Amino acid sequence: MDPLRLPRKLEDDPGAAHLASELARRSELLWAGGELRVPRVEVAPDLVAALRSAFSAGRIVRGFEGAERALATEALGLERVDRAAGVERGGRVSRLLVLADDGAERFYRNVESLLRRHAPRVLALRVSADERSLGEILFGPGQRARLLLVEHKDAVSGILSALAARWSGDDRVG
Repeated sequence: MDPLRLPRKLEDDPGAAHLASELARRSELLWAGGELRVPRVEVAPDLVAALRSAFSAGRIVRGFEGAERALATEALGLERVDRAAGVERGGRVSRLLVLADDGAERFYRNVESLLRRHAPRVLALRVSADERSLGEILFGPGQRARLLLVEHKDAVSGILSALAARWSGDDRVG
């Protein structure tokens, strides 16, 4: 597995190496027959606040199909820019999939396929919440969300910074 390249905003921070090692340490197979490992994180106030901030900024896409469309459109645009510039950009995390913990095997197989297509710019986090709890965090009572795409590098950095601060016990990262 290739080393995780964090968003540029976090890469040079002293806590970045610890963040990357914690993400790796907390990784589990996405599904029983899968090959990709995804970090599992607890839902806590820091993560909720970072998700709500991303949502308020218009940086959240709800649902697998919406995420798939958004990522495919972005990939096409990146290909065109790379082709016009005559260089291929380095692979760095710039998008984040936040996954509920109660999906069916088929859902996680589809997510694994999506992650493979858009690696290494997409990182997934599996959160300790079912789809109802995850949906209610952003969309209100009775709402469901099995998958959220955080689609801007600053919003992704905010979420990863919140996790880094949680795991390091301070707020230096970010």
